[in-house]
Amino acid sequence: MRPLHQRYTLFTERNDTYIFVPEGETQSLTIHRSSGEIVINPSTYTVPFAAQRSEKVIYGIIGLISLSLSDYIIIITGRSLQGRLMGHDVFRATDFDILPLNAVSAYVPPHPVEAHLLALVRSHLYGGNFLFSYTYDLTRRMQAQWETRDHDAGKALWQVVDERFFWNRFLQSKFIEVATANPSTPYGAFILPIMYGTFAIKPTFLHGRHMQLALISRRSRFRAGTRYFRRGIDHDGHVANFNETEQLLLVEAQTAAGSVRISDDSFATKLSFVQIRGSVPVFWSEINTLRYKPDLQIMDLNETAKAMRSHLTEQNKLYGNQSLVNLVNQKGHEKPVKEAYERYLDLPGVKYQYFDFHQECKKMRWDRISLLVDQLREDLDKNGYFQIDGEDTAPKRVQTGVVRTNCMDNLDRTNVVQAALAKWTLNQQLRDLGILSETDGVDDYEAFSKEFREMWADHADAIAKAYGGSGALKSDFTRTNKRTRKGALEDGYKSVMRYIKNTFFDGPRQDGFDLISGNWVPRKNPSSALFLVTDSRPLVTRSMPAIASFSLFMICAGLTLPRTSDYSLFYYFLLWFTLFSMAMTFMFINGIDYVSWPKLNPMTDIIYYNGPGYRSAHHGKGLNPTAEPGASKQRWLGRGAGRVKGGSIEEVELGTVKKRVD
Repeated sequence: MRPLHQRYTLFTERNDTYIFVPEGETQSLTIHRSSGEIVINPSTYTVPFAAQRSEKVIYGIIGLISLSLSDYIIIITGRSLQGRLMGHDVFRATDFDILPLNAVSAYVPPHPVEAHLLALVRSHLYGGNFLFSYTYDLTRRMQAQWETRDHDAGKALWQVVDERFFWNRFLQSKFIEVATANPSTPYGAFILPIMYGTFAIKPTFLHGRHMQLALISRRSRFRAGTRYFRRGIDHDGHVANFNETEQLLLVEAQTAAGSVRISDDSFATKLSFVQIRGSVPVFWSEINTLRYKPDLQIMDLNETAKAMRSHLTEQNKLYGNQSLVNLVNQKGHEKPVKEAYERYLDLPGVKYQYFDFHQECKKMRWDRISLLVDQLREDLDKNGYFQIDGEDTAPKRVQTGVVRTNCMDNLDRTNVVQAALAKWTLNQQLRDLGILSETDGVDDYEAFSKEFREMWADHADAIAKAYGGSGALKSDFTRTNKRTRKGALEDGYKSVMRYIKNTFFDGPRQDGFDLISGNWVPRKNPSSALFLVTDSRPLVTRSMPAIASFSLFMICAGLTLPRTSDYSLFYYFLLWFTLFSMAMTFMFINGIDYVSWPKLNPMTDIIYYNGPGYRSAHHGKGLNPTAEPGASKQRWLGRGAGRVKGGSIEEVELGTVKKRVD
């Protein structure tokens, strides 16, 4: 692949241009602020004497984003080295800067709408885990890179990355257009693909062999978002919370005592094992209503079978045979999701395996996960893993299939099962290499086992925070191989934190996903998006939290007041208890009015869906929950977004994110 520039110096020429000068004797790049034109300067170009040099070092250009008053260039100004993978440095972006093209301030915008949109961008950038490498394609698993190595030779990195995991693809659109139109110019050296995911690599030692154990998780940019606002599948076959996880085992050659390893890439054997996870591929959602357990909504649309077939066919094309592992409960709240999944599942080359996780592992019998591993043993043996030895031109083994695991959130139960399957495969790999005997296992060597468990537990926490807002539940089992009461208590705390974040904070987070991924594009008129910075709910709705808070304060204050008899404050407490109870009752009856909903792509069509399907309840929608929403509520909740009547889709497509311009 062609090399990428790794470091720039930024020059600003008045309000006319931004000039990015790469380190070394290479051509610089100019972005004209008035027109947005991107130009590669000739090799003889020199920076104007009057240009002002930035004190910050630039480590990469993430791309261009268009907001309501100006376009902005997003750059990386801070990075941390996460590790070195086969001789390639892997970095995490830690600091960013936003450069306006128009003569506006990115820190003190002249309009509240622009300030809100910039805040969404910054929150997304600093809240995510963005990884990149200048010399290695982090977005593709080792086997995929080997299969296309000849075809990729001489191409820029952006041309060979996996589109699913090219997180800043939308932001790089203009750069890619210019690079495509001018293939002979080195625009590609400025296009840095960013991946949202996790990366960890640890050196380890076992039976005299030096090894490196690495774990990479790649999050898809399609149908990206937060736990309750992105569920199920869309009409293009993309599912929510789709992650590809690759476990790498790099084994160094055996050397004589005291010898020195020649290079970072001098591995005798490289092995890769890939798993995937994704939401149940039907049209479904959970409607948050302030209750701890949200309402479950399943939409039986005519497009369901087609969308599921599209999703599974794509996975077959990419990974080979699929073993679908479903961990959703077969009783209670989750049962309709399991039934909907199985009702539409009919595709050759796909094997379905159901495992009732909570039932099988109840009373902390988590060792029973081995039952699922045993059920999948034949498929794991058949699918295998990727292995290439030394400088061989052909791999010794290839992975011919993949296990796709899901639970309701694809977080906690999925993490435990994926770690168990990864451990089983790691045992097989070490035995095939002769490092372990047939009777030994990873768990027999505490130091090595601890490295493996910590890596998978940290990976689980990162995925859970990105989607659910808190660390992973059940991670004590992953870290210690035991389910403990302390871990159960920690899970309780994490569950409460998830509830708070999912209910009161995830709306802006989802807006950030939609803005960065291009699922919502603002007009060049901030007045058209005033709904972002105003609260148009009815006055009585907005006043209830204040009434409840003040009533609670007065109740607490009354407990400290002096009294002449046991009944002197009776009517005082009666008044404030009554007001508090009335306010809380109103809020729970109208719960959806107090949830932090996304505003850029509202979910009105799902909240008030009344077509064929299943609905567990209609909480939080007022005293007459099954009625059509009133005009005022429709206006503030969905800004007039299309509603679904009788199962037909009018304006906003159900189950997918439709690109909007406001």
